[in-house]
This record gives sequence, structure tokens and C-alpha cells, in this order.
Amino acid sequence: MSLTLDFAPGDLQASKACIAAALAEVAIKLHASKPGSPPAQLLLSPVDLTQPNAIAQYIGGSVLLPDYALEVLNWLDWEETVLRPQVYAQDSAGIKQAVQHLQSALGSSSHLVGTAPTLADIVIYAALYPVQDQAEGLQKYLQHLGQLPAFQKGIEQALGKDSKQALQHALPQGALPQKPRVPIPGKRNILITSALPYVNNVPHLGNIIGCVLSADVYARYCRSRGYNCIYICGTDEYGTATETKALEEGLTPQQICDKYNKIHADIYEWFDIAFDKFGRTPTWQQTEIGQGIFNTLDKAGQLVEQTIEQLYSEAAGKFLADRFVTGTCPKCKFEDARGDQCDSCGNLLNPTDLINPKCKLTGTTPVLRTTKHIFLDLPKLSPQLQAYITDTSNKGGWSNNCVQVTNSWMRDGLKVRCITRDLKWGTAVPRAGYEDKVFYVWFDAPIGYISITANYVSDWRAWWQNPDDVELVQFMGKDNVPFHTVIFPATLLGTGEKWTLMKNISVTEYLNYEGTMFSKSRGVGVFGDHAKETGIPVETWRYYLLANRPEQSDTDFKWSDLAAKNNNELLANLGNFINRGLSFVYTKFEGVVPSAHAEKGREAVQELGQQVGPLVDTYVAALEARKLKDGIRIAMAISSVGNKFFQDHKPWEALKADKELCGSYLAACMGLVALLSALVEPYMPSITTKVQQQLNVSAESLHLTDDFLKKSYDLSSILPPGHQINKPEVLFRNITDEEVEQLRNRYRGTQSERASASNAAAASSSTTSAQAVPSKQVKAGKQSKQHPKQQKAAPDANASAASTSSSASQAASHQSPASQPAVASSSASSSAAGGAPAANGQSPVKKEGKKKDGGGSGGSKKADDRPADISRVDLRVGVIKKAWRHPEADSLYVEEVEIGEEAPRQVVSGLVKYIPEAEMQMRRCVLVCNLKPANMRGVKSHAMVLAATSLDGLQVELVEPPVDSAPGDRVTVQGYEEEPDEQLNPKKKIFEQVTPDLKTSAMKLACYQGIPLSTSKGPCTVQSIMGGSIK
Repeated sequence: MSLTLDFAPGDLQASKACIAAALAEVAIKLHASKPGSPPAQLLLSPVDLTQPNAIAQYIGGSVLLPDYALEVLNWLDWEETVLRPQVYAQDSAGIKQAVQHLQSALGSSSHLVGTAPTLADIVIYAALYPVQDQAEGLQKYLQHLGQLPAFQKGIEQALGKDSKQALQHALPQGALPQKPRVPIPGKRNILITSALPYVNNVPHLGNIIGCVLSADVYARYCRSRGYNCIYICGTDEYGTATETKALEEGLTPQQICDKYNKIHADIYEWFDIAFDKFGRTPTWQQTEIGQGIFNTLDKAGQLVEQTIEQLYSEAAGKFLADRFVTGTCPKCKFEDARGDQCDSCGNLLNPTDLINPKCKLTGTTPVLRTTKHIFLDLPKLSPQLQAYITDTSNKGGWSNNCVQVTNSWMRDGLKVRCITRDLKWGTAVPRAGYEDKVFYVWFDAPIGYISITANYVSDWRAWWQNPDDVELVQFMGKDNVPFHTVIFPATLLGTGEKWTLMKNISVTEYLNYEGTMFSKSRGVGVFGDHAKETGIPVETWRYYLLANRPEQSDTDFKWSDLAAKNNNELLANLGNFINRGLSFVYTKFEGVVPSAHAEKGREAVQELGQQVGPLVDTYVAALEARKLKDGIRIAMAISSVGNKFFQDHKPWEALKADKELCGSYLAACMGLVALLSALVEPYMPSITTKVQQQLNVSAESLHLTDDFLKKSYDLSSILPPGHQINKPEVLFRNITDEEVEQLRNRYRGTQSERASASNAAAASSSTTSAQAVPSKQVKAGKQSKQHPKQQKAAPDANASAASTSSSASQAASHQSPASQPAVASSSASSSAAGGAPAANGQSPVKKEGKKKDGGGSGGSKKADDRPADISRVDLRVGVIKKAWRHPEADSLYVEEVEIGEEAPRQVVSGLVKYIPEAEMQMRRCVLVCNLKPANMRGVKSHAMVLAATSLDGLQVELVEPPVDSAPGDRVTVQGYEEEPDEQLNPKKKIFEQVTPDLKTSAMKLACYQGIPLSTSKGPCTVQSIMGGSIK
């Protein structure tokens, strides 16, 4: 493979690649941009690498990364995050400190690592080249390297023959990397972390939404608001899981970490995750900080040594760490539980708890032997820890699932917790007699947040030991909660030092895959590298995962739902409005934003601002509270409002009658397009980039500052009159049913099953190649073998048509007219005519006759086998005949509700605080009728009244059916019309899984996944709450 390096003449960073190529004897073509032309971006083709150290590493390969690669990689990180920014900033004090560090590391050696030049020497030499006069004490080292032919050749290739003259261009100001941020007194400083993904496998979609993607949205929002924030993450690389994976793949732990760290980094880059630093845990900073915390805890008397019985493998000749032991869980009897945790019930375990334990290394039965370990004295720290939890969970607004998990740990009483393990791969324990032990990964891993920050900025204490000026916000899945709310805070509190402790935490439940659990070990589901291969663009993946984020209960990934959200929400709503508005201005106003007339159309434009402005305020409140799912729904609701405005005011007709009136409408629409591009940026940055290019505006001009947000009430003030836009282009493409079916089949079952099926198909194909095959089967076979990129539906025609037609026709393309609900033609005129989706794109459930034998596609499913969606909930119209205060509870009403049965149902509701008793009489409502009856303070409740709650929690309103609906009428959602369960199984938590998708829309409709709850008479509504939750 021929390698080509594009670079700008005088770019000192290019010298790293050139030196590496010379040392490794790798031929590369050099392509320098010509004088007078825009400077080329540093790029190595065809591998598309742009970072100088990564390019040098790729070229140098194993020649310049010897067996002690970790030490070399640490120097590469240090050069990128510490030395280079100081040189670029011409920070004399920082350079001096860095030089002293290098002197200490070098000693009398001529090379930083080993006895020959490595990548470490290359990057350090290139970084110091323009400031050699300030590198006092390193002259001998630099002169030695500078005399080597490879170094001379590389410098000459990058800077030219007169390299001294070129030094003045060696630090081009426009190309400088951003100097690492530190807290600024008086500003809002936010330190954001996401759980460090473990490095022993490829991350699946559940991992991605559970930590890195969610944190990325919040970090992007904070940056847009002007907060001083950094987003820190990296791979967690120490521990048993790495050693186990290394044994499985026949590699060393270091090789496993290098392999999977790159896989993770590549996937997150494709997903547009904008870390400030994505690092790794095996660094000298990790060792220094981790051992420092350990020693401080030891001096403070917070550690105890105990002799314990531990499983020992006689066959392997070693004590077995937790994950090297498997067996039957004593709690749920799962037969493949690990020695540290059961994957089935989630309980934390000790290896000695397992029934019938087996050594994972040898398959033999281990025996008990005594050994010494060190424990963190959690009981001693409990009072201090409980005070922190009580105070912070209230002030920080911890989510219910987080509080419940944390409280269960504290309520059960904390025990001393072992923080050492019998392993080689980890941070060494700094105590005599513990040479064969390392820190337990869950003592060590959270310290990775600190050490990765130390790799980002040398003054890491400014972030981590500054609780007065810094907010720590952490994102993770629910399985990581106790380690972040109990173990890690207890560790830091135990030192007695002033640490920045976690203030806010955002926790997700599990994302499941087509009704089953994602599984790394079995390869079930869609993984990050799969998403890249599907041909579906990154913005669709980000949008779907965030709109389906499991914030309060588990959610399910479905290919059909992914296509529905893309087609009916992105394409037919957001893309439709943006493209229609931009296209109209480009073709009818010559691409110039018209001015808003002082009188004509002013009332309509002001009314639009009065609708959009409050929604933007609600969006900001949602993002501040880290309610990311609400945020994107509100942004899409704003797009729906824009679609309705465009359709209601018909600018194509206004243009014929009065161009100034039309101009007022379009000025507001252009402002709304700009606003939407800013609101969706945290969620879909790639779409924002495209829209802002079409608008011909800079990203900085549309940051979510207070001044910019105020303009949402006066949309025509966002873009100035006379502003020239660029040619509009289609933003989204349609995902076809055929494409969905192909993808579902491609990722069905486990990875091993898919591989077996592929092999079987190949074998079958080879044995039947001489037989006649129907043409349709031949085409299908060819299609299934195409590269994913070749399987894309041609987007231009479909997407263009979709984005220039009304969304009514979009909705019609996914459903027959007979299946459309009444809302599509009554109060949903805003949706159908204006571009908001009339459905989520799922085809209505067909009512097929049941076969007596229960077989075939028409066979009925047991209720428990169906997905947990709204079709399983029995919703009916009710009339509250009378309501009165509960005799034993001040906050509860007891209601007598007519629902068309022989006798009214008795219902208990917690609405006293929000709705006066007089207003509860003879009220129409919607009831959940198939919940298990519950005893509420001595009064049995036989149903539940649905009510909407505002985002701030201060307002609650009943969900009301259409006035001409009769008591007992079914309330359904289009596409989910199957018969409900006779009674919801409380153990399955069906209703709890449904409620996160019950929301009120911008039109004050009660919706499930954006589709109105409706009777045969029309949609259900609320009085005033927009974007609120329903339960």
C-alpha cells in the first residue's frame, strides 16, 4: 500500500512522520501545498490519519514501538497534552518545567526508552525543535538526535533545506491546538466524565448511549452555553478481564489493550464524540496518583489488613482473582456467574460465594487457601459518606434509580471492602509483601478519571481538588452506580483531603436489542463497528439512541423503530421544514433573507415567537437537568411548530399576493432554521454543520448564549435582512422496509450463530450452484453479499421528494388512509400539514385471524412474549363522578369513576396538591384499567388516572379525552391497536417501561412516542403543559 503525506510547508508536525519513515525505512510520498494556496491539513492517505503522533505511530509500526510500548505511548500522550501546548503557547515557565521532567527521565541515557531511538524521541525532538534555546540541560540529548541521518532528513523534508529560516513558521498561530482548559474563578466550571469503557471488547449500542454519547450531548450543550467545561473519558485497561481476554486471543495484556483502545477510539470518533481527552489508565500518572491515594488512606488509618480464605488453583499454581472463577450464583442459581458479579441478577459476589466454582484458566475445581489482602474500612467511613450522599443527592437532583441503588447499599450496612487482587496486570500495591498483588480494578478504575485529566492538563488538581469552583457531573449505566456514589467518594473522603466530589449524576437503565439483552460475551446486538458498516449515517444513529435513551426504565432497540424515527421524525419533520424554508428563499428570493415588514405579517410572526420561546426555555431547563430525551423531543416539537406555521401561512400564495408579507413569514422561518440548527447541535452535530453551511453562518454566531436564546421570541431578529444563504441540500434519506429487513437478518442471533449461518449458506451455495434458482432468490443472494455501502437506497430522489412535499404525503407513504387516526385531520392539522409526523412509521398491527393450532404467522402470542409497549396497556375513557379526600392521607383523593362497567371503579390518586377538590368533580379522564389493584393507605385502588407533569414538577393536569367520547371507550395509539393484557404483570414492569415514552407535545396532545393517544372521536389533550411527562 502506497502512503502519501499531505502537509503545509513549514509544518513541524509533519517532521514526525518523515523521521519515523526514515528510521523504519518505510517509503512515503510527500505532497506539500503550493505557496499561495490554502495550507493543506496534515493527512496520511489512504488510511485517513490526521493526528501527527498517530501518523508517526502508524508509519513506525513495531520498529519504533518495541516490547516496552506502554512507556513509549505514555511519552506520546505527554508530548501531545503537556509539552506541545506549552511550546505553542510559548509558556516559558511551562517549558522549563517540562524540560526538568525530561532531564529527570533521561538521566545519563541518550534515549527516553531503551537504547535506540523510538517514537518517544521523535515526538519530543520535534516538539522542542523551535525552542531548543530554552531546553537548557537537554542540549546533549537533542544534539545526539539531531546528528542522526533520519532526524536530519525528516526535518529537512518538513521545513526545507533552510530549516533555521523556517523556524519562524514552525508554530503557525492558526493551526495551534487549544491550550488545555483550567477552571476560571467566577465562571461556571464543569468537569464531565463518562464511565470508562472496559477495553476487553467492542462497545455495543447500549454501552455507547449509557455513557459516552450521553455525556457528549451534555458537554456540547455546556460548551454552546459558554460554560468552562472539559469532557474526560478513556479506556479502563487493568484487571482480570484484560488478562482473560489476552489468554483467549493469545496476546499479551498490553497488546489486547492497544488493540481495543484503538477500536474504541475509532468508534467514538465515528459517532462524533467530542472528548477533551480520551485517554487510558495504564500511565505513570495513574500509578503516581493511585499509589498516592493509597498511601494517604493508609496513613489516615482507613485501611485494614486481613487474612482471608481465597480460591487457589493447584493446576495453575496461583490464587484466583474474581473473574478467573465461575460457578452457580447462590442467589438466582444462574450457572455462569462470575466471581465478582452475577450477570443475571446483578448481585455483587465473592468467589467463595459461588456454588460449584471452577477455575476459568484450567477448568479444575479450586481449593481454599489463606492469603493476606488490604481492605478499605467502609464502616468507619459510613457516617461521613452518608452525610455526603444525603446532601448531594438532594442538591444535585440524583435520579430515582441512582438514589435507590445507593440507599440500598447504605441501608444494608457497609462492610470492609477488599482493594487488592492477586494479579500481575494492574497498579502495583506499594507495600512490602504485596509484590504479587495489584489494586482491585474498582478501587483503581475511578482514579482513572483523575489520571486521564492529568494527561490532559498538568495542573489536574485545579479540577479535582477544587470543590468550591468545580462541578463534577458523571454519566454511566445503572450497574456502575454504587462504585461512583459509595466506593469512589468513600475513597476520596477517607484521605481527608479536599477533593471535587461528584455533584450530579446521570444514570441510564439498559438498552435491549429486539426484545433480548445486548451481550458482549455472546455477541448479541449491534456493536459500534456494525453501526459504521450499515450505511446509515451517524446523525440517525445518534438521534435514535438519544430519543430512545433508557432514562427511567429499560428501552428496546428495534430496526423498524430506527427506520420509523428516521423517516417520520428526521426526514418528514426536521428535514422537511429546513429544506422547504431554505429552498423557498433560495429560489424565490435569490438566496437572500428578506426583511420582516413592520406591519405586514407581524402578528403571525409574534405569535410564532410566543409559541417557540417558551419551548426553548423548556429545552434549556431539560438540558440543565440532564434530561436529554426531553431535550430532543422539545427540539422536534419546535420543528413541528415551524412546519405548521409554514403550512398555515402558505408563503407560496402570499408571494403572489404580497411579497413583503411573504418576506415577513420567510424571515421568521429562516430564524427558526438557524435556531433549530443550534438546538440540535448537541444531538446531531453533523447535521448542524450541514445546516449552518447552507445558511452561510458560523457556528460561533449560533451558540446558545442568553442573548441568542432571547431571540427565540423574535425569530426574524436571528438572521439579518439581506443575508446570503448557500444552495440547500437534502439532509436525510429514507430508510426502506427492505433495508430494515436486510439489517435485521444480518444482525440476528449471536455472532457465532451468524458466522455459522454464513458458513452454512456458503456451503449450501457451493453444492447447489448447478441447480436452477428463481430469479428473485438470485437477486436476494447477490444483494446480501454486497458491501454495506452498496446496500444504501439511492437517497436523492426519495429524500428530495420527501423534503419538498408536505408531511401529510410523507405520512401517507407509510400508512393507508383508512388507518390514519382522527387527529390527522382535526387538531393534528399541525402535524399532518406542517411536517410533523402523523405516525412513528411503524405499520399498523394487522388483525389476523388466530389459527387454532397457534402455529404460523397468524398464531397468537402470549401477552408476556409481546414487547413492552402501549398496546399492552388498557386505556379507557372515564368520568369522575365524585372525588373526596382520602381519610388517612392528606395528599390523596379517592374517586368514583364511571368507565362503562356495571359499577363505577374506585381509584386513589395523589392529586390533592395540584387540583382543587371542586375541580375533580365530573371530570373526564383517561384511566389505566389493567393494573393490579393496589392498597393505598387502607383504600383499594382499581385503576390509575393519567396526568401530565410539567418539566419543573410544579404543575400537574389531567389527560382529557375528546368531549364526545363515551365512558369505557378504548384509548389507543395508531400502530399499537392489539388487545391489551387482561392484567399487567407487576413483576415485568410493563407500565413502567411504557411511561418514559408518554409525553405531551407542543400542541398539548397526549402522545406515546410522538403519536397521539386517541379515541374514535379524536386525540386526548392536556390544558397547557407542553413537553411534560405522563403517568
